[in-house]
Amino acid sequence: MGGWEGERVAGRLALASQMGDLPGAILFACTNNTIRSPMAEAIAKHLYGHVVYVDSAGVRLGERDPFVLAVMEEIGLDLSRHWPKTLDDLEDSSYDVVITLSPEAQHNALEMTRTMACEVEFWPIFDPTITQGSREVVLDAYRGVRDVLGQRIRARFGLVPAPRV
Repeated sequence: MGGWEGERVAGRLALASQMGDLPGAILFACTNNTIRSPMAEAIAKHLYGHVVYVDSAGVRLGERDPFVLAVMEEIGLDLSRHWPKTLDDLEDSSYDVVITLSPEAQHNALEMTRTMACEVEFWPIFDPTITQGSREVVLDAYRGVRDVLGQRIRARFGLVPAPRV
């Protein structure tokens, strides 16, 4: 890896060492791993993916949601290759922080981590699937969830400056 990409990665690694609050591994969990947790995973990977392992899972499997794909594509993040998985499907259980986005996920994460040395945080995030109305009204609800997750992630883990060109 060389040139601008190498500088960008080196810059993120240097910044990560300065950011004491940046964990080594983050898991986002929600009910079905179809809306909130995949959005959070994609945003966190976009911001910190070169220095932090980020994953997501649900309590149970849900179906892929086309509204998620649409609102994430609006900000340049492609979730078309994300397939929902459950907490039981995780290949690794070594997380520094588990962030739950629904009450059911919170309960399950506390049970899963009771013998692990990790933080569990509950971020009660609105479930946009309960929104009724036109396509645009529903998309606005999903955009709201996406934007709140982006704000919460940046507030919790800090900002990574843009790479130098």
